[in-house]
Amino acid sequence: MKKNINISLVHEWLLSYAGSEQVSAQILKTFPHADLYSVVDFLTPEQREKFLGKSATTTFIQNLPGAKKHYQKYLPLMPLAIEQLDLSSADIVISSAHSVAKGVITGPDQLHISYVHSPIRYAWDLQHQYLKESGLNRGVKGWLAKWLLHKMRIWDCRTANGVDYFIANSKFIARRIHKVYRRHADVIYPPVAVNDFSLVTEKDDFYLTASRMVPYKRIDLIVEAFSAMPDKKLIVIGDGPEMKKIKASAASNVNILGYQSFSVLREHMQKARAFVFAAEEDFGIIPVEAQACGTPVIAFGKGGALETVISDEHDDPTGVFFAHQTRESIIAAVELFEQKLSIFSPHACRKNAERFSQERFDREFQAYVESKWKEFCDFRQVKP
Repeated sequence: MKKNINISLVHEWLLSYAGSEQVSAQILKTFPHADLYSVVDFLTPEQREKFLGKSATTTFIQNLPGAKKHYQKYLPLMPLAIEQLDLSSADIVISSAHSVAKGVITGPDQLHISYVHSPIRYAWDLQHQYLKESGLNRGVKGWLAKWLLHKMRIWDCRTANGVDYFIANSKFIARRIHKVYRRHADVIYPPVAVNDFSLVTEKDDFYLTASRMVPYKRIDLIVEAFSAMPDKKLIVIGDGPEMKKIKASAASNVNILGYQSFSVLREHMQKARAFVFAAEEDFGIIPVEAQACGTPVIAFGKGGALETVISDEHDDPTGVFFAHQTRESIIAAVELFEQKLSIFSPHACRKNAERFSQERFDREFQAYVESKWKEFCDFRQVKP
C-alpha cells in the first residue's frame, strides 16, 4: 500500500489489551502510517507500545466525569460521539467494531472496511441475557434500557449502509452480520500470538480454565462440574465480579489462583491435560493459545470454538465438544475426553493453532485491503 494513501483506524474504546485490541494493534502494525481514533483512550504506557506508541484522537466522552472507569454508562451518547470524529482526510477507513466504531461518517470517495468482532451483542440476540444479568429486565430502569437498545438497533442498521465491505472474525459472526444487516461478510480470523506459546508434549494430571470471571464465560459451570468429580483436579486462573460466587461453590479438588501473570498462565496451559472452555464466543483466542501449547480443548459446541477446535469425530482431533451449558454436559465431555485421550496429539494441536497466526493475519488482511482499494478505485475510474 502506497504511503501517500491516508488510512484511519477506528477502534471502539482503548482501555485494555484484550481480544479486539489485539486485532486493532495488529492492523496498525500492518499499516503503521495509519491514524488512530477511538471513543476514549486510557491505555497505559506499556499497552500503548502495542499500538506503536500512538495516542488516539478521541471523542468528547474522553473528558466526561468518570469516563475511564465507567465509560459504559455513556453508551447512549456513543453513537453521537463516534459521528463527531472527523475522518475527512482519510482515503481508507478501517473500523474495528463490536459496538459503535463502524458508525463513523465517511463520504463517497472514501473506502470503509469494517472488521466486525460482533454486531452489538447486547442490542441484538443477546439482549434478553444482558438485561437479565444486569438486573434491567423489569422496572422503570428496565424499560429505559429496552428503549435505549431499541434506538441503538435502529442506529446500528442505518450505519451498516456506510460500510463498503464487512470482514467477520469467524463464520459464526458472518452469519450474525447477515442476520442483522443482510450483508455479506468475508472471514479473516483474528491474529493469535502462537509464537508466544511453545509446544510442551508432557502433560500433568490437572485440567485448566482461565478467563475473566463474568457471567457469560460460565466459569461457574466448569467449577460446579469438577466439584462433582472429586477424582479430577481443576485449576482456575482469572478474576472478576463472579469470583466470590465461584469460590463459594468450589470443592477441594478445584484450585482457584485468581489473576496470574502471563508467564504463569502459559506454564499452566503447557502442562494441563486439557483446557476447558464453556463460553459462547465470537471467536475465542484462548482455546487457540492452549492448542499452541499442545493442549487439547474441551469446549462448548457453539460459536467460534467450532471453527478453532477439531472434534474427536475427525482426523487429527484437538478436542471434544459438549452440547449444552450445563454441569452434566461438561461432566459427560470430560469423561468422553478421558476415554479417547490417546487420540489427541500435542503436535496436532500445535499444527491446528498455527492456522491462526499473526503472520497469516498480516498477509490476508493486507491483501484484502489492497484488493478492495483497487476495486474501489476502478469503480471511481481513478488510479489506485
